[in-house]
Amino acid sequence: MAMSDQHLLSVAPMMERTDRHFRYLLRLISRRTRLYGEMVVDRTLIHGDPARHLDFHPSEHPVALQLGSADPELAARAAAVAQPWGYDEMNLNAGCPSERVSRGGFGVTLMKRPELVARIVHEVRRETGVTMTVKHRTGLDEYDDYGFLARFVETVASAGVRVFIVHARKAWTEGLDPKANRTVPPLEYEKVFRLKRDFPELTVVLNGGVTNLEQAAGLLREVDGVMIGRAVWERPWLLAGADRLFFGSPELPDRARVLAAYEAYARERLAEGTPLRALLRPLFNIFKGERGGKLWRRRLDRLARAGELPPGGLLELAPLEGV
Repeated sequence: MAMSDQHLLSVAPMMERTDRHFRYLLRLISRRTRLYGEMVVDRTLIHGDPARHLDFHPSEHPVALQLGSADPELAARAAAVAQPWGYDEMNLNAGCPSERVSRGGFGVTLMKRPELVARIVHEVRRETGVTMTVKHRTGLDEYDDYGFLARFVETVASAGVRVFIVHARKAWTEGLDPKANRTVPPLEYEKVFRLKRDFPELTVVLNGGVTNLEQAAGLLREVDGVMIGRAVWERPWLLAGADRLFFGSPELPDRARVLAAYEAYARERLAEGTPLRALLRPLFNIFKGERGGKLWRRRLDRLARAGELPPGGLLELAPLEGV
């Protein structure tokens, strides 16, 4: 399978969203969409509890780890820690605009230091044999012309990177919080399209402002892949048609079977000591926008407070119209 095929459709890394439980639910809905975990900082993996951040269910493949780092040596050490877990991809975060991340010198501020990004990628490959992918913005602050973006990509590509995931907005490192940075700066799809035209040998994936599968499929006329973020968190069931539309699978997921499979998974995690609320949280929006969706959320909330799954299982809580 070509690299671009592997990145046709993916779910963005989202802090406090794309944990292992949400990814497991999404994998039940789509077998082929690539899933990204929450960003993990290099020192967290080196000095912390790696299993807490790296464990995932085998069925989650293809699954990617996103690393936050601004230090080639630390990035290489962190990548070496993560390598035994068998992620399908290691991605470098060069797009996060939060003040905390910027103070650490990584995230979107790395776009001003493409040579450093190239060194990080080089050191990770030297240590592990893994060639990273890079996720970034179209620019930041006053560095927002196309030439700046193209120079960044050209420099980083010289270190062997072949997959660039571009959030099609610039970022403001001051004056806007991360939430506003996802919506206030205007979308710049044309810059991403031009990037693909100018670097046809690279895999260019577009992220930002994509709200449904039909829109994503249309964008594939211009780029190699599309990444969807918050829309999937807000309505996870929108991925139900992904395998058919993007990967040619004739099958569609059945929501009752998905809920039953997720419940079996949740009972396993409960036995290991995982809090029930953490396991139910991915399910809150699975009926969003449908009749009975609000009732479902209220029932799940009561269940989370009670601290145990009902004897009859999750299906007895589901709105009949949605299953």
